[in-house]
Amino acid sequence: MEQPQPLAGRTALITGAARRLGAAIARKLHEAGANVAVHYRQSRGEAETLVAELNARRERSAIAAQCDLIDIDRLPALVDTITGRFGRLDVLVNNASTFYPTPIGSVTAAQWDDLVGTNLRAPLFLSQACAAALRSSRGSIINMVDIHGQRPLKAHTVYSTAKAGLAMLTRSLARELGPEVRVNGIAPGPVLWPEHGVDAQLKAEIIDKTALKRAGTPDDVARAALFLAAYAPFVTGQIIAIDGGRNL
Repeated sequence: MEQPQPLAGRTALITGAARRLGAAIARKLHEAGANVAVHYRQSRGEAETLVAELNARRERSAIAAQCDLIDIDRLPALVDTITGRFGRLDVLVNNASTFYPTPIGSVTAAQWDDLVGTNLRAPLFLSQACAAALRSSRGSIINMVDIHGQRPLKAHTVYSTAKAGLAMLTRSLARELGPEVRVNGIAPGPVLWPEHGVDAQLKAEIIDKTALKRAGTPDDVARAALFLAAYAPFVTGQIIAIDGGRNL
């Protein structure tokens, strides 16, 4: 049986889409019929591998787009590349992020600039660069927030602060860009563990604090993104926790 394609003919830009959650979202939106721009900063090989996979499923339906999102002067050209290739932009997923601890007493200005830059500054200025195209298509923005934007993670003060700012940016953009553009957020809980690894006992403690007593999967997050992009025309300014009840 063929899968329904509610995003057929539409175009999605997913930042940080070469791997992990971004790649899962790219695959899910592509499966729903969208043309996909796979943004990357340094993961060129993984981005091109994903694009080849998607184009093998549907010809000329995906491109890789390199850009350092901190360099805001490059963002209009990134948008022009995508609209020039596909003719429109319907969905922006602000997924690219940096994540690492910043214990008080050791925080540097460079860490602040990096964490706030990728998690808050870049989503703002990329949303601004995409606004005209999204208004034209009556599209939507999906921001990848974090449950720690509401409840801070110990030793991650700068990251948690940046994600809290992204939550407010989500609501502010929803008010600013409506009625043409919907803006929502997704706040994942224990879905993918940090790449530097997490102690097995700590993993067990985190999972035990969820109502569902298990970790989630990247597909859980990707399905939430598909819902917001394709099935939620009357939803804006909301942040959906995909956390198994961890926030309870």
